[in-house]
Amino acid sequence: MNPTTPGQHYRTRLNDARTVWLAGERIADVPGHPAFKGTVDTVSSLLDLQEKPDTRDDLTFVSPGSGKPVNAAFLVPFGKEDILRRHTAFRIWSDATFGMMSRLSEYSRSLLTGWYASRHRLGGDARKGFADKIAGYYEQSRDGDWLSTTALHDPQIDRSKGPSEAGDPDAYLRVVKQNREGIWVRGAKMIATAAPYVDEIFVFPFHRRSSADLAYSTMFAVPVGTPGLHVVCRESFASDRHEDYPLSAKYDEMDAVIIFDDAFVPWERVFIHDDPEAIWQLRQDPAAVALSQHQTVVRLISKLKFVAAVANEISTAIGVTHHLHVQEKLGELLVQVETIKALLAVSEELAEPDGETGVWLPAIDPLTTARNLGSRYYPRAIGILRHLAAGGLMQTPATVAELDGPIGPLVQKYYRGADIPASERVRLFKLAWDLIASPLGSRHELYEIFYSGDPVRTYAAQYLGYDKAKLTDPVWKLIGNAANDRVPAAKE
Repeated sequence: MNPTTPGQHYRTRLNDARTVWLAGERIADVPGHPAFKGTVDTVSSLLDLQEKPDTRDDLTFVSPGSGKPVNAAFLVPFGKEDILRRHTAFRIWSDATFGMMSRLSEYSRSLLTGWYASRHRLGGDARKGFADKIAGYYEQSRDGDWLSTTALHDPQIDRSKGPSEAGDPDAYLRVVKQNREGIWVRGAKMIATAAPYVDEIFVFPFHRRSSADLAYSTMFAVPVGTPGLHVVCRESFASDRHEDYPLSAKYDEMDAVIIFDDAFVPWERVFIHDDPEAIWQLRQDPAAVALSQHQTVVRLISKLKFVAAVANEISTAIGVTHHLHVQEKLGELLVQVETIKALLAVSEELAEPDGETGVWLPAIDPLTTARNLGSRYYPRAIGILRHLAAGGLMQTPATVAELDGPIGPLVQKYYRGADIPASERVRLFKLAWDLIASPLGSRHELYEIFYSGDPVRTYAAQYLGYDKAKLTDPVWKLIGNAANDRVPAAKE
């Protein structure tokens, strides 16, 4: 492979002395280790699409800094056409991985792009410092094609207590020392999906901090190879049996806890320091929220389409598509796909410029609705696929290779489908098993339910943030009491 290709350059960057731990072993060669190689190969191939003639223009735009093509996730949209351009780039990568790679950096890159677009209104009392730092960091990330992820959540030690109540000051990530060069941080964050494979990690509190928690209220970015930063991986779900586990062989993006053992962060990478309200404003920034949610909805469509396709082919392979209840279930999967597609289209059609920055943003209500539906749609889709495949998931030989083994002719006779040979049916059910019941498949179901937070909270948040007066004012007008004429109820 040409060493100057984006994919090869990416592989080289992974050998930066990062401290990645798996099963108690420090991984010296992430690109070559069996637990990581398949995913590294996948990411590398996606990056190489940025130079292929048939996809280059859809995946990139010309950087105003370097004059070279850079990833479209860094594109600040100043018109509806830019939003659609971002959509196209997200769709190409999502479709190439069937929506199974949820943290390919488009999400965190979109967050960064939103912060950059809103830089002059973020940062609290240190607004100018924030604006200058985030602009410099954005430009470095954009022109360096840096991959990134986030580490936002506190470890599940004792969630009944906040940072200032925990007793153990290291139960939450905090600043333990600072000088004119920077800060030193100690503690842990979860869940940093894709951390072993990326260049950078954004770190800040996901939940609102109080004024008593200043030492725990800092936002910064660090290279994964930072001394004192440990990436502690969950069990690997990767497989080297490509025919038997086609998803696990390519798409285990890995989840990790990030432990900071007095890691140093220079001031130019500390964007917000000791300011819980500034971080909360950043968490709710319209540009960062809309641009990042836009990407997650594009990816959700790819994933739901994939499940619908597998379910249809499973049903066709075993000759059950003529049953009404099967048609109803397959129809439900298509309703899921078309509902999310419609919500995405509405969000883009209703896009408008942000009043303060002039940056165009997709409408947030349809995106939030799609994201919330996704936390319930995906488990339902997997349940439908499981029901349709049924006992056929058990009527699968241990390996595809058995089709050509000592009793190959018998296997081929009894493992065939209605209109397809055993070689195709077995591979199809192997794919379904990997999607439904393998460790990777189970992880994806868990991920889709919780990646945006507790779905109870996200549904409640949509209710609390919704402009309910649009719904209720016509009701009061109907019964003869317009909203502005209503008398508040007397307090007891």
